Amino acid sequence: MSISSREFSYKFISLLPILLLFYISLNGSSVINIKFISVNIHYILVYFWVLRQPHSLGHGYIFLSGIISDVVLGFPLGSNSLALLFVAGVASYVRVVTVRVTLINDWISFIPALLFANFFYYIALYYSDFPIDYFYLLKNSLFTFIFYPVLWVIFSLILNLMKS
Repeated sequence: MSISSREFSYKFISLLPILLLFYISLNGSSVINIKFISVNIHYILVYFWVLRQPHSLGHGYIFLSGIISDVVLGFPLGSNSLALLFVAGVASYVRVVTVRVTLINDWISFIPALLFANFFYYIALYYSDFPIDYFYLLKNSLFTFIFYPVLWVIFSLILNLMKS
């Protein structure tokens, strides 16, 4: 039984969120650092795909991605996983209570996801006696929040490709 090129492209596009998640984890580039700007793409990716297309990115994949990211970056085991699962949890809750899908609704509801994720990330690092750079966490959260609309547009285009 052969698979057509159209079916193959659909399968590839539907696997794109998982491939991006594991590429970011294995590459160790979940945070983009450009001089003063640092953006955590991992949080944005998990939040958007759990919010808009929950069956394409499961919680098990998110947990495994966080564990891989901890190993690659040398952080205490489970700190990124816990933060990513809290981002996914907030996205799941927002998906249930959201009536209308807009960028503004998603962007404003991303604030509690960032706050919870960074709080539990901080707690995990604090209790494992890992050095914490508070200014870096603040800067990373701020620029992740600011950069969210750019990736929202890109991921929405990918989502529209998946649906068509």
